Amino acid sequence: MLKKSPDSLVIVSAILVLFVILTWFVPAGEFNRVEVDGRMVVEAGSYHTVDAEPQGFWALFRAPLKGMESAADIIGFVLLVGGAFSILTRTGALDAGLQQVLRFADNNKRLKIWIIPMLMTIFSIGGATFGMSEEVLVFVLITIPLARSMGYDNIVGVAIPFIGAGMGFAGAPFNPFTVGIAQGIAEIPIFSGFEYRSFVWLIYTTAGILFVMWYAKKIDKDPSYSPIGNISAEFEHEDAPEELFLTGRRKLILLMFFASLAGIMVGALYYDWYIIELAGLFVLLGVASAIVGGLSSAETVKSFIRGAQDLLMAALIIGFSKAILVVASDGKIIDTVLFSMSNAVGDFSPVIAAEAMFVVQGFINFFIPSGSGQAAITMPLMAPLADLLAVSRQTAVLAYQFGDGLFNLIIPTSGVTMGILEMARIPYNVWLKWIGLFILTMIVVSMILLSIPASGLYVW
Repeated sequence: MLKKSPDSLVIVSAILVLFVILTWFVPAGEFNRVEVDGRMVVEAGSYHTVDAEPQGFWALFRAPLKGMESAADIIGFVLLVGGAFSILTRTGALDAGLQQVLRFADNNKRLKIWIIPMLMTIFSIGGATFGMSEEVLVFVLITIPLARSMGYDNIVGVAIPFIGAGMGFAGAPFNPFTVGIAQGIAEIPIFSGFEYRSFVWLIYTTAGILFVMWYAKKIDKDPSYSPIGNISAEFEHEDAPEELFLTGRRKLILLMFFASLAGIMVGALYYDWYIIELAGLFVLLGVASAIVGGLSSAETVKSFIRGAQDLLMAALIIGFSKAILVVASDGKIIDTVLFSMSNAVGDFSPVIAAEAMFVVQGFINFFIPSGSGQAAITMPLMAPLADLLAVSRQTAVLAYQFGDGLFNLIIPTSGVTMGILEMARIPYNVWLKWIGLFILTMIVVSMILLSIPASGLYVW
């Protein structure tokens, strides 16, 4: 039986209180920032102390709404996509499609376990090419029911897109929002060094797939091995039809769904689509599905409201996670942490310096979960520091990439991470315990992969 665990909202709120306290003890400071190619970047050597602005009792209670304001696009995205998917579910197309996949798997027992690596590879490619992150919030609405239908639990359903995309994101050869920005700031050719990064991507993706498959096989043999049991996800309901078949209408709806997924990739890669455009695409999909599926206006509205309500807690968690960063920013302690961490790697050999950069970037990721934001703030410091330490700038970018991507899977200040866990009803401490050994393993793997170019065994 699943033990009672602290609610995600309690955990995030406790961290929020901790950061309010930290603003009274951590010295306030700032870097000067300059605009380079449309991005605000830190000016190296410009750190200076400023008047402290400790956050008090009143700031603590103002922070949640300020956090929601800061994360308004992601919160709106979650609610709108939740409503759209509820309409899609009401047509029966998704359940019919999943049941068709399961019937195929039942008739081909050996192929069942290969569904996981196939899907995770696709998600990893998404993370490696267009920085799939927030989009995972969409896909867990599909992969959780799929995993449960195959006899697995919600953890497998979350891990397929989240770890898949996360491994691709962390080991990306071509992610324009992380590698591209970081290399541009470091003044090295965009996407140069992709050969070694492609090797890194293969290692990361393979490790993620093997970990999830190992766990899935454990659950398949003994369902009691699951730390969460057979709980339903936030958006799942007991009144779902038991058996459905693919009619002509449902096939057309699924075709529109897959066209929308293709639209995500094309829009993100070629037209700079982000949250607003993606939300609009899925609202359009929901409306079109209602029309094709023959739903009445009353059924459509009811389904939409129900789907948005199901993800309300996830939306709140996202807002509270952002509130932590608001407090740290208003208290002017983020740049102080950044300055201290960058100084911590100043007297090491090239190999140790590269490893230290990775650790520092992972720590900073707690304060700056945005990959592009972290690149803009840290790389102006790390690039010249790499020169002083005889570490190639390519290696410094790789250290940033590892520190940013890998720890995205566990940091409680990430609205995406906490939102996904809330949607799946996986307590944060349970997730941390489940994925902890894998993260520690990947830290060791990352250090080995960093040491190869840092030691000169591989020349960029």
